[in-house]
Formats: sequence, structure tokens, C-alpha cells
Amino acid sequence: MTILRLITLSIVLVLPVSARAQAPDIALLADKAAREQFEKQKLVGLGVAVVHDGKIVFQKGYGHADKEKNVAVDPAKTLFRWASVSKPLTAVAALQLVEAGKLDLDKDIREYVPEFPDKGVKITTRQLLGHQAGIVHYTNGKVIITKRDYETKNPFEDVVLALDTFKESPLVNQPDEKFSYTTHGYILLSAVVQRAGNEKFADQVQARIVKPLGATTLQPDYQWKDIPNRAVGYVLEKDEVKRSTDTDVSWKLGGGGYVSSVEDFARFAAGLINRKLVAEKTEAKMWQRQVLTNNRVTNYGLGFAIGLTPSRRPWVGHDGAQEKTRTIMMLEPASRRGVVVMTNSEWANPAQVANSVLDAITPK
Repeated sequence: MTILRLITLSIVLVLPVSARAQAPDIALLADKAAREQFEKQKLVGLGVAVVHDGKIVFQKGYGHADKEKNVAVDPAKTLFRWASVSKPLTAVAALQLVEAGKLDLDKDIREYVPEFPDKGVKITTRQLLGHQAGIVHYTNGKVIITKRDYETKNPFEDVVLALDTFKESPLVNQPDEKFSYTTHGYILLSAVVQRAGNEKFADQVQARIVKPLGATTLQPDYQWKDIPNRAVGYVLEKDEVKRSTDTDVSWKLGGGGYVSSVEDFARFAAGLINRKLVAEKTEAKMWQRQVLTNNRVTNYGLGFAIGLTPSRRPWVGHDGAQEKTRTIMMLEPASRRGVVVMTNSEWANPAQVANSVLDAITPK
């Protein structure tokens, strides 16, 4: 639901790592940095994992998944919402179809999803991936909901039906005219993936991402399903910590509807670094900044933000903010490492946690 706060880079640079710390040292350094941030930000629960040289070398939970029931955060079991980090997941699923010759990035998306109304202009999958299609977000334009009766109890499990939450809304700008971040655009993208792949969107993610990575806890956060070990969310109101709402996010699955443990979040990060999900040529396109019609270069690739850490190191990734959660995935592909952060405290700044950990494990 948010744009990453640290996007400042013009291009992704490739920087060599002069020295490599050993995994035990990394674990100690990462633990110290994560704990300091956990205490400094006064979080309820936190999960952190580190990928180094393509391997998960550290994962740990801090505090509580459920404060009232005294349930501790378990990095392998506690499930946090991914929020907008679901977007890179959807992007990978789309680009896998491109590699398979089933999806054309530059074809009109209405050829795949004719249920999406004609807006008088061509909209492409590439534009959806880069937030350049002009699709409305939450508050940047008028959101028009299509009201009708459904035959099923949970109709938006079908990502094509989920288009009813916004499809009649006018565009907020012409395609490629502006970068305009939009979760609704990724709902539309998930519908394109479903149609191009000729299989339910969630099943494609399961088959081509979850299963190959062994990320067994990564799944849609369907409210109607009994999913054990979900973290309770917390908000801060006038210096008082209170339980957050348990809002249904299943309608925006491709834009912010997944949930997993921090361990499986790290498996996704490691899968990207190790190119287990897409080929090198696809990766290059995925992590290349997009260009607008005025030749302005954006700070976003195809499903991934691109930026610099405060220490001026290049990274790619995404963050997320939603009821019950704050998350971030920061990858430094050139050094084959990254950090993932998940918390159930809505006032948290996960980027500060990730940056602190990355700085701690970086050879000086």
C-alpha cells in the first residue's frame, strides 16, 4: 500500500564486495542490529531474516505474535501479512508467463481480460507492472465499485471478479504519462495472469513459486479459511498499544493479499537472488527503471522498486503497509544478499530495521 521511502537511484549499479563475513558473524551482527531496532521502535513483534551469498544464514523472531496470549514470534511459524510485497510475487508470476510465450507485455490487456472496460486507450501488461497504466489507487481519484449479486460466498477469490472493486473508475492519467502507484492495477495484473496462464491466479503462484521454493506457509490470506499462527496486529493510539482490525484483504490478492512466515519470505528473496524463478535476461528487465513518455525515468522496474540505502548501496525490492503489518524486502543482487523484515506493529519503520541490519553485516 505504500511507495518505498528510500527510492533515489537513477540506475542499478553493480558494486563488488571487497570482503565477505562468515555466516556466524553475520548472525551475531544481524541479531544485534535487529534487536536494537526492535527495542528502539518499541515493537510488539518482529521477524527478520538475512540472505547471504544466496543462502538464508539468519532468521529470528522478537517479541510477540499475540501479546495478550503471550505467543512469541516464531520465524518459521508465525504468519505475517506481506501487504504490498505481494506485488513482486505477482510480477514474477506474470514474467514467468512471458518466458513461456503465453503473455505479451505490450499487447492490450483487454485481449486477455475483456471484462475490464474500454478506457479509450490501449493499456498493456508492461504498464501495469510499472504503475504507468493510469489505474486508480485508493485516494488519488474516484473509485467506482460495481455492485451486483454473486453466486458464491467469496466471489473475489476469483481475481477477475475482484475487478468489480474498481473497474468502472476513470483513469487518473494517460498510460505512460505518469508513475502512479496503484494496488488496483495489480488486481488487474493478477487477472491478466489468470487468463494468460489459463489457470487460477493463486494456483499459478502455488505451482511456479511456492512449490519450487518450498515456501510452505506462503498462501493467500483468505479470511474464511482457518489458517493457524496468524500474527495479531497492533496500532499505537495516544501512546497506547491496541489490537488492530482484522480487515479482509482477499479481494486484492495480487496487490496485497499474501501471508507467510519470515522464513518463507526469505525463501522468496533467496529464490530471486539465485534466479530460481526467472532467467537472467528477465531479471535484467525486471530490475530496470521504466521510462515515461516525457523521457523521465522512474524509480520502479517491473514489480520492484529501485533505490539506494542511506549508506549509498544500490538495492531492489519492495515494502508494504497494511492493517496488522509492515514489511520490506531489500535485495543487493550484486553481492547476492538481502534482508527481509516483517512486523505486526503498524507504527514500525521496517526500512530502518533492514538498513540497520545491512549496515551491520556489510564489511567495513
